[in-house]
Amino acid sequence: MTLPRTIDCLIPCFNEQESIPALLQEMASIGEAIGASFSEPLSLGIVIVNDGSTDETQAVVARELKALRGYDRRSLISLSRNFGKEAALLAGLRHSPSEACIILDADLQDPPHLLLEMIRLWLDDYKIVNAVRKDRSEDLLLKRLSARAFYKVFQQFSHLRIQFNSSDFRLLDRVAIDAILSCHESIRFSKGFFAWVGFKQANVYFKRPARRGGATKWGSWKLWNYALDGLFSFSTAPLRIWSYLGAIVTLIAFVLGTIAVIRTLFLGVDVPGYASLFTAVTFLGGLQLVGIGVLGEYIGRIYIETKRRPQYIIETITEVT
Repeated sequence: MTLPRTIDCLIPCFNEQESIPALLQEMASIGEAIGASFSEPLSLGIVIVNDGSTDETQAVVARELKALRGYDRRSLISLSRNFGKEAALLAGLRHSPSEACIILDADLQDPPHLLLEMIRLWLDDYKIVNAVRKDRSEDLLLKRLSARAFYKVFQQFSHLRIQFNSSDFRLLDRVAIDAILSCHESIRFSKGFFAWVGFKQANVYFKRPARRGGATKWGSWKLWNYALDGLFSFSTAPLRIWSYLGAIVTLIAFVLGTIAVIRTLFLGVDVPGYASLFTAVTFLGGLQLVGIGVLGEYIGRIYIETKRRPQYIIETITEVT
């Protein structure tokens, strides 16, 4: 008798009480469809990580999981506070023992019906299946341009082929999960890890639907800081850039100084006074402050990593039977 291949669906959530009932209703339907769509036996599980929600998310999840059918394993992991999505993902991946894990958000902007195509590609021996947005027309122009700029800069700096227009919505094979879990950084950027581990990858494309309920937790400032975490975690290029910039500024200063001396000694031209001095001092002072800031980002990350604090603390784990 052939043992079924095991797949878990990992759903991190924070204050998603409005979305959870509709999400798990769709997950029940897709679970039945998966069971009827593949000749190879599959065993499905679902792992929901409550990332310190302050609303009724935990109670709603516990209630809905008990009524959920079509899944052999149903788990609710509750963290002691809000540690962030990266920590919640890490907790879920460490808890999942299955051969594959599909990560999706709780807000139904990651359509569950794509799980069928993801599993099909996984059974064709792809180790990572990325869900890629084929249309971002609903986003503001500034957000589209900044996202494209980030992807290009990240690829240039890190030399990793990060997938454009993809979120954390993807399927990971066990070998990819184990490779990601072998990385012990405290400051994590999952999109970088998904590219860093390599392996055979495939894409499925979709148009992202509107959010069903609640509000997004990712504002512009949070996205900006997340982008910086990605750049500083996977590249030392910012340090190298400031080294080059320092050399260029030094060369320019030397050339201008030489010209000023020649003009004064041989042409009798007075060197401009206060205005030029003020401009030069403030310009170089600004460069130095930015350079110190870049250096401080790396030193701060070293400080955080040396403390070796756990990325999260689990308050309870509930296995629904």
